[in-house]
Amino acid sequence: MISAFERLVAFRYLRARRQEGFISVVTWFSLIGIMLGVATLIIVMSVMNGFRAELLSRILGINGHVEVTGATGTLPGFDAIAGKVAKLDGVTSVTPIVEGQVMATANGYAAGALVRGLRAEDFMHRPLLAKSIKLGSLDKFDKGDGIVVGTRFARRFGLSLGDKVKLISPQGTATPFGTVPRTKTFPVVAIFEVGMSEYDASFVFMPLATAQLFFQYEGTVTKIELMLSDPDQAQRFVPELARVVGPGYRLFDWQQKNSSFFTALKVERNVMFLILTLIILVAAFNIISSQVMLVQDKGKGIAILRTMGATRAMILRIFFITGASVGVVGTVFGAALGITFAVNIEKIREAIDALTGSDVFSAEIYFLSQLPAKIDSTEVVLVILMALLLSFLASIYPAWKAARLDPVEVLRYE
Repeated sequence: MISAFERLVAFRYLRARRQEGFISVVTWFSLIGIMLGVATLIIVMSVMNGFRAELLSRILGINGHVEVTGATGTLPGFDAIAGKVAKLDGVTSVTPIVEGQVMATANGYAAGALVRGLRAEDFMHRPLLAKSIKLGSLDKFDKGDGIVVGTRFARRFGLSLGDKVKLISPQGTATPFGTVPRTKTFPVVAIFEVGMSEYDASFVFMPLATAQLFFQYEGTVTKIELMLSDPDQAQRFVPELARVVGPGYRLFDWQQKNSSFFTALKVERNVMFLILTLIILVAAFNIISSQVMLVQDKGKGIAILRTMGATRAMILRIFFITGASVGVVGTVFGAALGITFAVNIEKIREAIDALTGSDVFSAEIYFLSQLPAKIDSTEVVLVILMALLLSFLASIYPAWKAARLDPVEVLRYE
Protein backbone atom coordinates (compact mmCIF):
# COMPACT_ATOMS: atom_id res chain seq x y z
CA MET A 1 0.00 0.00 0.00
CA ILE A 2 1.10 3.57 -0.69
CA SER A 3 1.52 5.55 2.50
CA ALA A 4 0.59 9.19 3.09
CA PHE A 5 4.29 10.07 3.36
CA GLU A 6 5.03 8.63 -0.07
CA ARG A 7 2.15 10.56 -1.63
CA LEU A 8 3.29 13.77 0.11
CA VAL A 9 6.83 13.48 -1.24
CA ALA A 10 5.68 12.48 -4.71
CA PHE A 11 3.33 15.44 -5.10
CA ARG A 12 5.99 17.73 -3.65
CA TYR A 13 8.37 16.61 -6.40
CA LEU A 14 5.71 17.38 -9.00
CA ARG A 15 5.61 21.03 -7.88
CA ALA A 16 8.86 22.19 -9.46
CA ARG A 17 10.88 25.05 -8.10
CA ARG A 18 12.36 27.78 -10.28
CA GLN A 19 15.63 25.91 -10.94
CA GLU A 20 13.61 22.90 -12.08
CA GLY A 21 11.60 24.86 -14.61
CA PHE A 22 12.70 22.84 -17.64
CA ILE A 23 11.64 19.58 -15.98
CA SER A 24 8.27 21.13 -15.25
CA VAL A 25 7.85 22.18 -18.89
CA VAL A 26 8.60 18.65 -20.12
CA THR A 27 6.13 17.25 -17.57
CA TRP A 28 3.43 19.61 -18.78
CA PHE A 29 4.15 18.62 -22.39
CA SER A 30 3.76 14.98 -21.38
CA LEU A 31 0.43 15.68 -19.69
CA ILE A 32 -0.88 17.72 -22.64
CA GLY A 33 0.36 15.07 -25.09
CA ILE A 34 -1.52 12.29 -23.34
CA MET A 35 -4.62 14.48 -22.99
CA LEU A 36 -4.65 15.36 -26.71
CA GLY A 37 -3.86 11.78 -27.71
CA VAL A 38 -6.73 10.33 -25.68
CA ALA A 39 -9.14 13.06 -26.81
CA THR A 40 -8.19 12.69 -30.48
CA LEU A 41 -8.51 8.91 -30.36
CA ILE A 42 -11.98 9.08 -28.77
CA ILE A 43 -13.16 11.76 -31.24
CA VAL A 44 -11.90 9.95 -34.34
CA MET A 45 -13.27 6.57 -33.25
CA SER A 46 -16.63 8.15 -32.41
CA VAL A 47 -16.84 9.90 -35.78
CA MET A 48 -15.95 6.71 -37.65
CA ASN A 49 -18.49 4.73 -35.63
CA GLY A 50 -21.11 7.37 -36.34
CA PHE A 51 -20.18 7.48 -40.02
CA ARG A 52 -20.57 3.70 -40.33
CA ALA A 53 -23.83 3.64 -38.36
CA GLU A 54 -25.36 6.47 -40.40
CA LEU A 55 -24.35 4.95 -43.72
CA LEU A 56 -25.60 1.55 -42.63
CA SER A 57 -28.97 2.91 -41.48
CA ARG A 58 -29.49 4.79 -44.74
CA ILE A 59 -28.30 1.98 -46.99
CA LEU A 60 -30.54 -0.51 -45.21
CA GLY A 61 -33.36 2.02 -45.04
CA ILE A 62 -33.40 2.48 -48.82
CA ASN A 63 -32.34 -1.02 -49.90
CA GLY A 64 -33.55 -4.38 -48.68
CA HIS A 65 -31.66 -6.68 -46.35
CA VAL A 66 -31.94 -9.54 -48.84
CA GLU A 67 -32.89 -9.38 -52.51
CA VAL A 68 -34.13 -12.05 -54.92
CA THR A 69 -33.47 -11.67 -58.65
CA GLY A 70 -34.13 -13.93 -61.60
CA ALA A 71 -31.46 -15.60 -63.68
CA THR A 72 -32.70 -13.69 -66.74
CA GLY A 73 -32.99 -10.34 -64.96
CA THR A 74 -36.75 -10.47 -64.41
CA LEU A 75 -39.10 -12.21 -61.96
CA PRO A 76 -42.35 -13.39 -63.61
CA GLY A 77 -44.93 -14.54 -61.09
CA PHE A 78 -43.37 -12.32 -58.44
CA ASP A 79 -46.55 -12.12 -56.35
CA ALA A 80 -46.48 -15.88 -55.74
CA ILE A 81 -42.81 -15.73 -54.72
CA ALA A 82 -43.47 -12.75 -52.45
CA GLY A 83 -46.34 -14.60 -50.81
CA LYS A 84 -44.14 -17.61 -50.01
CA VAL A 85 -41.19 -15.70 -48.58
CA ALA A 86 -43.44 -13.37 -46.55
CA LYS A 87 -44.42 -16.37 -44.40
CA LEU A 88 -40.83 -17.04 -43.29
CA ASP A 89 -39.86 -16.23 -39.71
CA GLY A 90 -37.97 -12.96 -39.40
CA VAL A 91 -39.35 -11.37 -42.59
CA THR A 92 -41.04 -8.04 -41.84
CA SER A 93 -41.84 -6.90 -45.38
CA VAL A 94 -41.52 -8.02 -49.02
CA THR A 95 -41.24 -5.37 -51.74
CA PRO A 96 -41.44 -6.08 -55.51
CA ILE A 97 -39.35 -3.51 -57.37
CA VAL A 98 -38.72 -2.47 -60.95
CA GLU A 99 -35.35 -0.76 -61.24
CA GLY A 100 -33.80 0.92 -64.24
CA GLN A 101 -31.36 3.60 -65.35
CA VAL A 102 -32.68 6.69 -67.11
CA MET A 103 -31.58 10.06 -68.38
CA ALA A 104 -33.53 12.85 -66.69
CA THR A 105 -33.97 16.27 -68.30
CA ALA A 106 -35.64 19.42 -66.99
CA ASN A 107 -35.08 23.16 -67.35
CA GLY A 108 -32.30 22.63 -69.85
CA TYR A 109 -30.32 20.31 -67.56
CA ALA A 110 -29.73 16.57 -68.09
CA ALA A 111 -28.20 13.92 -65.82
CA GLY A 112 -28.41 10.21 -65.13
CA ALA A 113 -30.81 8.86 -62.49
CA LEU A 114 -31.93 5.56 -61.02
CA VAL A 115 -35.66 4.85 -61.12
CA ARG A 116 -37.19 2.52 -58.55
CA GLY A 117 -40.75 1.47 -59.11
CA LEU A 118 -42.65 0.27 -56.03
CA ARG A 119 -46.11 0.40 -54.54
CA ALA A 120 -47.06 3.33 -52.31
CA GLU A 121 -47.78 1.03 -49.34
CA ASP A 122 -44.31 -0.50 -49.68
CA PHE A 123 -42.82 3.00 -49.74
CA MET A 124 -44.60 3.84 -46.48
CA HIS A 125 -43.60 0.54 -44.85
CA ARG A 126 -39.96 1.65 -44.89
CA PRO A 127 -39.57 4.03 -41.92
CA LEU A 128 -36.63 5.94 -43.41
CA LEU A 129 -38.56 6.68 -46.61
CA ALA A 130 -41.85 7.35 -44.83
CA LYS A 131 -40.21 9.98 -42.61
CA SER A 132 -38.16 11.51 -45.43
CA ILE A 133 -40.94 13.33 -47.31
CA LYS A 134 -40.16 17.06 -47.04
CA LEU A 135 -42.62 18.48 -49.56
CA GLY A 136 -45.81 17.11 -51.08
CA SER A 137 -47.51 13.80 -50.34
CA LEU A 138 -48.00 10.33 -51.77
CA ASP A 139 -51.70 10.82 -52.57
CA LYS A 140 -51.14 11.29 -56.30
CA PHE A 141 -48.26 8.81 -56.24
CA ASP A 142 -50.64 6.18 -54.90
CA LYS A 143 -52.95 6.85 -57.89
CA GLY A 144 -50.07 6.26 -60.29
CA ASP A 145 -49.68 9.91 -61.24
CA GLY A 146 -46.28 11.47 -60.63
CA ILE A 147 -42.86 10.68 -59.20
CA VAL A 148 -40.93 11.35 -55.99
CA VAL A 149 -37.43 12.89 -56.23
CA GLY A 150 -34.71 13.82 -53.72
CA THR A 151 -33.93 17.31 -52.47
CA ARG A 152 -30.55 17.44 -54.21
CA PHE A 153 -32.12 16.13 -57.41
CA ALA A 154 -34.75 18.89 -57.26
CA ARG A 155 -32.15 21.53 -56.48
CA ARG A 156 -29.90 20.40 -59.32
CA PHE A 157 -32.73 20.46 -61.87
CA GLY A 158 -34.42 23.55 -60.43
CA LEU A 159 -37.62 21.67 -59.65
CA SER A 160 -40.48 22.27 -57.24
CA LEU A 161 -43.79 20.49 -56.64
CA GLY A 162 -45.84 20.16 -59.80
CA ASP A 163 -42.89 20.69 -62.19
CA LYS A 164 -42.36 18.08 -64.87
CA VAL A 165 -39.32 15.92 -65.58
CA LYS A 166 -38.69 14.05 -68.81
CA LEU A 167 -37.25 10.57 -68.31
CA ILE A 168 -35.50 8.82 -71.20
CA SER A 169 -34.97 5.06 -71.01
CA PRO A 170 -32.04 3.53 -72.92
CA GLN A 171 -34.18 0.45 -73.54
CA GLY A 172 -35.75 1.76 -76.72
CA THR A 173 -38.79 0.79 -78.71
CA ALA A 174 -38.24 -0.95 -82.03
CA THR A 175 -39.66 0.96 -85.03
CA PRO A 176 -39.28 0.64 -88.80
CA PHE A 177 -36.71 3.40 -88.57
CA GLY A 178 -34.68 1.69 -85.85
CA THR A 179 -34.71 1.65 -82.06
CA VAL A 180 -36.13 4.81 -80.55
CA PRO A 181 -35.49 5.58 -76.82
CA ARG A 182 -38.66 5.64 -74.75
CA THR A 183 -39.45 9.02 -73.22
CA LYS A 184 -42.17 10.18 -70.89
CA THR A 185 -42.79 13.29 -68.82
CA PHE A 186 -43.75 12.93 -65.15
CA PRO A 187 -44.86 15.60 -62.63
CA VAL A 188 -43.09 15.82 -59.27
CA VAL A 189 -45.62 15.06 -56.52
CA ALA A 190 -43.24 14.83 -53.54
CA ILE A 191 -39.65 15.58 -52.56
CA PHE A 192 -37.74 13.44 -50.05
CA GLU A 193 -34.48 13.77 -48.12
CA VAL A 194 -32.81 10.80 -46.42
CA GLY A 195 -29.58 12.67 -45.62
CA MET A 196 -27.31 10.66 -47.94
CA SER A 197 -26.26 12.69 -50.97
CA GLU A 198 -26.10 9.74 -53.38
CA TYR A 199 -29.75 8.87 -52.78
CA ASP A 200 -31.01 12.45 -52.52
CA ALA A 201 -29.31 13.39 -55.80
CA SER A 202 -29.97 10.43 -58.09
CA PHE A 203 -32.94 8.32 -56.90
CA VAL A 204 -36.39 8.69 -58.46
CA PHE A 205 -39.33 6.73 -57.04
CA MET A 206 -42.17 5.79 -59.35
CA PRO A 207 -45.39 3.77 -58.89
CA LEU A 208 -44.78 0.09 -59.63
CA ALA A 209 -47.43 -0.17 -62.37
CA THR A 210 -46.09 2.96 -64.07
CA ALA A 211 -42.51 1.65 -63.93
CA GLN A 212 -43.59 -1.70 -65.38
CA LEU A 213 -45.20 0.10 -68.28
CA PHE A 214 -42.34 2.55 -68.80
CA PHE A 215 -39.61 -0.12 -68.81
CA GLN A 216 -41.83 -2.68 -70.60
CA TYR A 217 -41.86 -5.14 -67.70
CA GLU A 218 -45.60 -5.85 -67.76
CA GLY A 219 -46.45 -8.60 -65.30
CA THR A 220 -42.93 -8.87 -63.95
CA VAL A 221 -40.35 -7.04 -61.82
CA THR A 222 -36.57 -6.89 -61.71
CA LYS A 223 -36.21 -8.00 -58.08
CA ILE A 224 -37.88 -8.58 -54.72
CA GLU A 225 -36.41 -6.97 -51.61
CA LEU A 226 -36.92 -8.47 -48.15
CA MET A 227 -36.67 -6.56 -44.89
CA LEU A 228 -35.72 -8.64 -41.85
CA SER A 229 -36.32 -8.06 -38.16
CA ASP A 230 -32.57 -8.56 -37.58
CA PRO A 231 -30.37 -7.40 -40.50
CA ASP A 232 -27.29 -9.03 -38.96
CA GLN A 233 -28.90 -12.45 -39.56
CA ALA A 234 -29.16 -11.87 -43.33
CA GLN A 235 -26.34 -14.27 -44.22
CA ARG A 236 -27.84 -17.07 -42.12
CA PHE A 237 -31.27 -16.38 -43.60
CA VAL A 238 -30.20 -16.82 -47.25
CA PRO A 239 -29.95 -20.69 -47.23
CA GLU A 240 -33.49 -21.00 -45.86
CA LEU A 241 -34.73 -18.50 -48.42
CA ALA A 242 -33.04 -20.48 -51.22
CA ARG A 243 -34.84 -23.62 -50.09
CA VAL A 244 -38.22 -21.85 -50.22
CA VAL A 245 -37.88 -20.08 -53.60
CA GLY A 246 -36.16 -23.04 -55.25
CA PRO A 247 -33.53 -23.11 -58.02
CA GLY A 248 -33.20 -20.56 -60.82
CA TYR A 249 -32.95 -17.48 -58.61
CA ARG A 250 -30.05 -15.40 -57.37
CA LEU A 251 -29.99 -14.29 -53.74
CA PHE A 252 -27.91 -11.45 -52.29
CA ASP A 253 -27.74 -10.10 -48.75
CA TRP A 254 -26.76 -6.53 -47.91
CA GLN A 255 -23.36 -7.59 -46.60
CA GLN A 256 -22.47 -9.18 -49.94
CA LYS A 257 -23.58 -6.15 -51.93
CA ASN A 258 -21.68 -3.66 -49.75
CA SER A 259 -18.79 -5.87 -48.60
CA SER A 260 -16.01 -3.82 -50.22
CA PHE A 261 -17.40 -0.57 -48.84
CA PHE A 262 -17.74 -1.68 -45.23
CA THR A 263 -14.45 -3.61 -45.36
CA ALA A 264 -12.70 -0.42 -46.44
CA LEU A 265 -14.31 1.45 -43.52
CA LYS A 266 -13.17 -1.25 -41.08
CA VAL A 267 -9.58 -1.21 -42.38
CA GLU A 268 -9.48 2.60 -42.23
CA ARG A 269 -10.84 2.54 -38.69
CA ASN A 270 -8.21 0.06 -37.50
CA VAL A 271 -5.38 1.97 -39.18
CA MET A 272 -6.51 5.26 -37.64
CA PHE A 273 -6.66 3.63 -34.21
CA LEU A 274 -3.08 2.40 -34.62
CA ILE A 275 -1.76 5.73 -35.89
CA LEU A 276 -3.43 7.80 -33.18
CA THR A 277 -2.21 5.41 -30.49
CA LEU A 278 1.31 6.53 -31.43
CA ILE A 279 0.45 10.01 -30.10
CA ILE A 280 -0.15 8.52 -26.66
CA LEU A 281 3.00 6.43 -27.00
CA VAL A 282 5.10 9.52 -27.78
CA ALA A 283 3.62 11.28 -24.73
CA ALA A 284 4.51 8.22 -22.64
CA PHE A 285 8.13 8.53 -23.76
CA ASN A 286 8.01 12.15 -22.65
CA ILE A 287 7.01 10.89 -19.20
CA ILE A 288 10.12 8.69 -19.17
CA SER A 289 12.41 11.57 -20.14
CA SER A 290 10.90 14.02 -17.65
CA GLN A 291 11.03 11.47 -14.81
CA VAL A 292 14.63 10.49 -15.58
CA MET A 293 15.61 14.17 -15.39
CA LEU A 294 13.66 14.50 -12.14
CA VAL A 295 15.51 11.53 -10.66
CA GLN A 296 18.84 13.08 -11.63
CA ASP A 297 17.84 16.40 -10.12
CA LYS A 298 16.53 14.84 -6.90
CA GLY A 299 19.51 12.54 -6.39
CA LYS A 300 20.61 14.25 -3.17
CA GLY A 301 17.08 14.21 -1.77
CA ILE A 302 16.77 10.50 -2.56
CA ALA A 303 20.07 9.80 -0.81
CA ILE A 304 18.99 11.74 2.28
CA LEU A 305 15.68 9.88 2.38
CA ARG A 306 17.55 6.59 2.19
CA THR A 307 19.86 7.56 5.07
CA MET A 308 16.80 8.51 7.13
CA GLY A 309 15.36 5.02 6.73
CA ALA A 310 13.41 5.08 3.46
CA THR A 311 13.59 1.72 1.71
CA ARG A 312 14.16 1.10 -1.99
CA ALA A 313 10.49 0.12 -2.31
CA MET A 314 9.41 3.46 -0.84
CA ILE A 315 11.58 5.40 -3.29
CA LEU A 316 10.27 3.29 -6.16
CA ARG A 317 6.66 4.00 -5.17
CA ILE A 318 7.33 7.73 -4.76
CA PHE A 319 8.65 8.15 -8.28
CA PHE A 320 6.09 5.76 -9.72
CA ILE A 321 3.39 8.03 -8.30
CA THR A 322 4.97 11.12 -9.88
CA GLY A 323 5.05 9.54 -13.33
CA ALA A 324 1.69 7.81 -13.08
CA SER A 325 -0.01 10.99 -11.84
CA VAL A 326 0.87 12.74 -15.10
CA GLY A 327 -0.69 9.88 -17.07
CA VAL A 328 -3.80 9.68 -14.92
CA VAL A 329 -4.51 13.43 -15.01
CA GLY A 330 -3.83 13.62 -18.76
CA THR A 331 -6.06 10.61 -19.44
CA VAL A 332 -8.97 11.93 -17.34
CA PHE A 333 -8.90 15.39 -18.95
CA GLY A 334 -8.40 13.86 -22.39
CA ALA A 335 -11.39 11.54 -21.99
CA ALA A 336 -13.57 14.42 -20.81
CA LEU A 337 -12.42 16.63 -23.71
CA GLY A 338 -12.93 13.86 -26.29
CA ILE A 339 -16.42 12.92 -25.10
CA THR A 340 -17.51 16.58 -24.92
CA PHE A 341 -16.17 17.26 -28.42
CA ALA A 342 -17.81 14.14 -29.87
CA VAL A 343 -21.20 14.95 -28.32
CA ASN A 344 -21.16 18.49 -29.75
CA ILE A 345 -19.29 17.80 -32.99
CA GLU A 346 -22.10 18.91 -35.31
CA LYS A 347 -22.42 22.28 -33.50
CA ILE A 348 -18.64 22.68 -33.68
CA ARG A 349 -18.73 21.93 -37.41
CA GLU A 350 -21.44 24.54 -37.94
CA ALA A 351 -19.40 27.09 -35.99
CA ILE A 352 -16.31 26.36 -38.09
CA ASP A 353 -18.37 26.68 -41.29
CA ALA A 354 -19.67 30.05 -40.10
CA LEU A 355 -16.19 31.30 -39.22
CA THR A 356 -14.44 30.10 -42.38
CA GLY A 357 -17.31 30.64 -44.79
CA SER A 358 -16.72 27.22 -46.35
CA ASP A 359 -18.33 23.78 -46.19
CA VAL A 360 -15.94 21.70 -44.08
CA PHE A 361 -18.05 18.54 -44.34
CA SER A 362 -19.30 18.47 -47.93
CA ALA A 363 -22.16 16.02 -48.45
CA GLU A 364 -21.02 15.32 -52.02
CA ILE A 365 -17.68 14.06 -50.72
CA TYR A 366 -18.68 12.38 -47.45
CA PHE A 367 -22.15 11.12 -48.57
CA LEU A 368 -23.87 12.45 -45.42
CA SER A 369 -25.35 15.90 -44.86
CA GLN A 370 -24.34 16.00 -41.18
CA LEU A 371 -21.17 15.04 -39.34
CA PRO A 372 -22.12 12.00 -37.25
CA ALA A 373 -20.53 10.75 -34.02
CA LYS A 374 -21.42 7.66 -32.03
CA ILE A 375 -19.62 7.17 -28.71
CA ASP A 376 -18.95 3.52 -27.94
CA SER A 377 -18.52 3.17 -24.17
CA THR A 378 -16.46 0.01 -24.61
CA GLU A 379 -14.02 1.80 -26.91
CA VAL A 380 -13.76 4.76 -24.54
CA VAL A 381 -12.92 2.44 -21.65
CA LEU A 382 -10.39 0.64 -23.86
CA VAL A 383 -8.67 3.92 -24.81
CA ILE A 384 -8.55 5.03 -21.15
CA LEU A 385 -7.10 1.71 -20.00
CA MET A 386 -4.55 1.74 -22.80
CA ALA A 387 -3.42 5.28 -21.94
CA LEU A 388 -3.16 4.41 -18.25
CA LEU A 389 -1.22 1.24 -19.00
CA LEU A 390 1.28 3.09 -21.20
CA SER A 391 1.66 5.78 -18.53
CA PHE A 392 2.26 3.19 -15.80
CA LEU A 393 4.77 1.32 -17.94
CA ALA A 394 6.58 4.59 -18.71
CA SER A 395 6.82 5.33 -14.98
CA ILE A 396 8.46 2.02 -14.04
CA TYR A 397 11.97 2.60 -15.40
CA PRO A 398 12.57 6.07 -13.81
CA ALA A 399 11.17 4.77 -10.50
CA TRP A 400 13.41 1.69 -10.66
CA LYS A 401 16.41 3.90 -11.45
CA ALA A 402 15.62 6.14 -8.46
CA ALA A 403 15.34 3.12 -6.17
CA ARG A 404 18.72 1.83 -7.36
CA LEU A 405 20.61 5.02 -6.45
CA ASP A 406 23.36 4.37 -3.90
CA PRO A 407 23.22 7.09 -1.18
CA VAL A 408 26.93 6.58 -0.38
CA GLU A 409 27.98 7.37 -3.94
CA VAL A 410 25.65 10.38 -4.16
CA LEU A 411 26.76 11.95 -0.85
CA ARG A 412 30.44 11.03 -1.00
CA TYR A 413 31.62 14.42 -2.23
CA GLU A 414 28.94 16.55 -0.54
